[in-house]
Amino acid sequence: MDAIDKLTHWMITEGRRSGDPVKVVSHFCSSLIEAGVPFWRVNIGQRFANPLLIAWGVVWTPDGTESYDVTHERMLTDGYVGSSFEHLMIHRAPLHKSLRGLDPESDHLSYIEFAEMGGTDYYATLMYYGDGSLHGCTFVTQSDAGFLPEHVKMIEAALPALSAAMEPITMRKSSQSLLRTYLGAGPSRAVWDGSIRRGERTSLEAVVMFSDLRGFTALSDTAKEEDLFGALNGYFDVVVQAVEEMQGDVLKFMGDGILSIFPIASPDERTHQCRQSVLAAQKILADLAVLNLDRSKAHLTPLEIGIGLNSGQVSYGNIGSPGRLDFTVLGGAVNVASRIEGLTKSLGHRLLATKAIAQETPECFEPCGTHDVRGLDRQIDLFHLIEAESG
Repeated sequence: MDAIDKLTHWMITEGRRSGDPVKVVSHFCSSLIEAGVPFWRVNIGQRFANPLLIAWGVVWTPDGTESYDVTHERMLTDGYVGSSFEHLMIHRAPLHKSLRGLDPESDHLSYIEFAEMGGTDYYATLMYYGDGSLHGCTFVTQSDAGFLPEHVKMIEAALPALSAAMEPITMRKSSQSLLRTYLGAGPSRAVWDGSIRRGERTSLEAVVMFSDLRGFTALSDTAKEEDLFGALNGYFDVVVQAVEEMQGDVLKFMGDGILSIFPIASPDERTHQCRQSVLAAQKILADLAVLNLDRSKAHLTPLEIGIGLNSGQVSYGNIGSPGRLDFTVLGGAVNVASRIEGLTKSLGHRLLATKAIAQETPECFEPCGTHDVRGLDRQIDLFHLIEAESG
C-alpha cells in the first residue's frame, strides 16, 4: 500500500470517525510530509451557512495546528479581497504561484508575508463536498525547489480523502453553530443531544432576566427603517454580549424584548448565578451608556431600557405544532420577571428585582416597596438596583 492509499484508508475510517478537525489535518500534513511533500504551512478552509460566520478552517504549521472562524465582515477586508481564497471561489481553479520576485504594489499581502518568513512557493486548490459546495486549501513551502509537479499530484490525489473526513465535521459544526445562533448555548446543546420531541421538557431552577426597550413603539413610528434596525441591533449586541459573558443563555428575541436565563444546577450555585445575572445587568447598563454616546454623536435618539430579574422553577423545552417547534422556557418565574420589567418605568428605576435576587446580592439593591404585579393574587416586595449618580 503506497503513501496515498494508506492516507486515504485512514481518512475514510479513523479520520472520518474521529470528528476532530485538528487531528485530521495534522495527520494529512504529516503523512504527505513523510511521502516527500515539503509543507511549511497548510490552511484548510471550510465554508458553511451561518448568519454570523461564513467559514472556518484549520491551519497547520510545524509548531502546531489550530482552528479559526471567519466572520462575514472579514470577507470585506483586504485579508480576503485579492487573496487566493477569493481567486478559488471566483475562478473555480487551482492557483500555483512562486513567492519569489513578488510585487508589493500588486501581489496580495499574504504572499508578501509568507515570502518574508521564508516561503518560496504557494499552491491553492479546491475541495469538493457531496452537497456541491466548494472549499479552499492553501499550501506553502520553504523548499528551494518549491512544489514540484509530483508534489502537486500527491496533494490532489489525497484531497478527496481529506474531503471525506472533513465534510461530516463541517456539517456537524455548521448545524451546531446554527442551533447556537438561533437558540443559545444551553438550548442548542439540549436539541443537539436529542431533546427534540414536542412537549419534551426539563424542570429546573434559574434566574430569569427580561429586558425591554422603552419607547420602542414611538421609535418605530418615527425612525427610518435603517435607523430602527440599527437601534435594535445595537441593543441586542449589548444585551447578548453581557449575558453570554456572564455564562447566561439568551433564549428569545420578542420584538424589542429579550428573555435570558442563568440556570441554577444546585442550591450551592444559587448565590453565584444571582450575582452573575446582576453583573450582566450592570454591564448592559454600562454598555448601553457607551452606545448612547455614539448615538448622540450621530444625532440619534438615546435608547432607554427596563430590566426585570427573578428566580424560581421554570420548565425548559419544546412547544409548538407537529411541523413547527420552538425551544423556550415557561413558568411563573418567567411571568413575574416580565411583569416587574413592565413596572420599571412607573417606578422610575431601570432594573427591578424580586426578593429572591436581592437577598442573594444585598449590597446591590435597595427596597422600593410592595407592589401589585399583574397576574398575581398577592403583592410582592420589589428592589431596585443601586446605580451611581450620573454627572
